[in-house]
Amino acid sequence: MTDIFSDNDIMLQVKSGQIDKLGLLYERHKKPLFGFLYRMHRSPELCEDMVQTVFTKILHSKHTFTGEGKFSSWMYHIARNVSYDSFRKHSNTKEDSLEQQEQEFATTENLEAEVSIEEENNLLAIAMNQLKPQQKEVLIMSRYENRKYIEIGEILGCSEGAVKMKIRRALLDLRTLFLKLEKGNE
Repeated sequence: MTDIFSDNDIMLQVKSGQIDKLGLLYERHKKPLFGFLYRMHRSPELCEDMVQTVFTKILHSKHTFTGEGKFSSWMYHIARNVSYDSFRKHSNTKEDSLEQQEQEFATTENLEAEVSIEEENNLLAIAMNQLKPQQKEVLIMSRYENRKYIEIGEILGCSEGAVKMKIRRALLDLRTLFLKLEKGNE
């Protein structure tokens, strides 16, 4: 008979010195964490490294885990910091990757109906990449990962109302960027 432990239970075991239990959390969360980071950075290699960095930081910060909130909220808070560090570190290469994405999108050959949808999706991806990292992450958490506003608030350290406002502003900025890109492609 195997006991199913909650993430919080397992993290509290890690905190108490059972470091090998961190592997269970890694197995449970590596795919969704990778997906979150991939939507932010669009580089599989970088995201794999960042997932490893997140779990290294979890291990080094285990003493700060209280078990009061959800483990995943605490983990995503750490992941955000790792993501921001990466944005700062690679900020000078961001424009190069945007040009590369635009070129990749321009060379795609599809049927006429698919081209229109593909172009819109590509413009949306380019517009997403032009958002501030904070705006991009709230849209990814709410729209792609379907997280509830209250959980996003726990991750960001703000109220549910503040999350709603951040998402609204991010969507408005995304719309503005998308429309600019759309006009530029006409």
